[in-house]
This record gives sequence, C-alpha cells and structure tokens, in this order.
Amino acid sequence: MPITVLLVDDQELMRMGLNMVLEAHEDISVIGEAGDGAAAVAAAVALKPDVVLMDVRMPIVDGVKATEQILASGIESRVLVMTTFDLDEHALGALRAGASGFLLKDTPPEDLVSAIRSVAAGDAVVSPKVTRRLLSRFIVDGPAPRRDPVVLDVLTEREREVLGHVATGLSNIEIAQQLYLSESTIKSHVGRILTKLDLRDRVQAVVLAYETGLVTPGA
Repeated sequence: MPITVLLVDDQELMRMGLNMVLEAHEDISVIGEAGDGAAAVAAAVALKPDVVLMDVRMPIVDGVKATEQILASGIESRVLVMTTFDLDEHALGALRAGASGFLLKDTPPEDLVSAIRSVAAGDAVVSPKVTRRLLSRFIVDGPAPRRDPVVLDVLTEREREVLGHVATGLSNIEIAQQLYLSESTIKSHVGRILTKLDLRDRVQAVVLAYETGLVTPGA
C-alpha cells in the first residue's frame, strides 16, 4: 500500500508543487489538501493519512495548534512540519506538540520524499543540522519550562549515554561507531528509551534531553 499524505499549506501554488513532486512516486499517494489548520485537523481525522505535511504559519489555526489537535485526536497519523525559516520558534512548538520532525521549504524533492518515507516507517527527521540549531537555540531559552531531570532516572547509564548521542543528532550507525557497539544494539537501546520515557519518536527524545539538561546547546 502506498504511503498516504495530507498536504497542509495556505498557499495553493505550494500545495500544487508538492502534489506534483509526491505523486511522481508510486509508493506515495496524496489523499487530501487543506489551506489552514482547522481544515487540516478535520481532514486528518476524516482521512487518517499516514503523514500530514504541515505548514506552521497559517491563518485561522496555525500549524502548531493543528499538530496538537491531530495528535490528540487518537489517530495514528504522523506530522512532518515544513517551514520557511531554519530558526523558527513555531517549528519548535510543533516538535514539542509531537511532530516527527521538520524540513525547510527549499528542501530538495528527493530529501522530502525520503523524509516522508522515514516518518511513515516510524522514524523521525531529526538529524539535519538545522534541526539541531533550532533545538539548541530555543529549547533552553524558549518559553517552555525545563523538565525535572528525575524523569530520566528510569534509564540505565548506557541508555542515558545513548540518549545524549541521539540528542546531538547522531544516527544509530554513528552512535554505534562512537560506543563501539553494533547498530542493532543501539536500535534496541533507542527503542527501550522511547518506551521507558513514553515518547513517540526520536524528536521527542531530543526535546526531552535538552529540557532536562542532559545535553546543552553546542554539545
């Protein structure tokens, strides 16, 4: 079955361009579009797409609120945020709300397609340097309160170490090389971290690592 996608952007021309890029791939199917956050929530609940490709700056209801409402609705759709600015507090708000990552609107088509496939498979788009820059700038200095590091007490010493590497944007392969372990072992550690901390994906793990002070900007 193809990956189903809901396109959300207040610019019709942008939606048309995204539609053309995605429909050129047999494993991806655009099943709906929306021009604002309120319409996006309604469409997501009705269509239950695998991935919602979400603009953040929109009228009526912005992408952050829409992301919160979609993920709170109980459907299994995952949200991938698109933004014009690589240092965008609105994008961070969407990540805190549970989005599975974000991309810049000038992302090359092949990278966009790859990101959609990754998110649909349950991974998260968290490794690009712009994501790390945004998290580093806003998580500690932003308006949201820091989390009590006691929440990390459920993790073993090795799991905390792995989480720290995840938070700096390293892939499983890169972490394995750093710790001289197999990639499958790192994957298992990451899975246990997400389960123990009740996190949706790697993006939420990165946010939590910064908010608890496990890692700091520039780490």
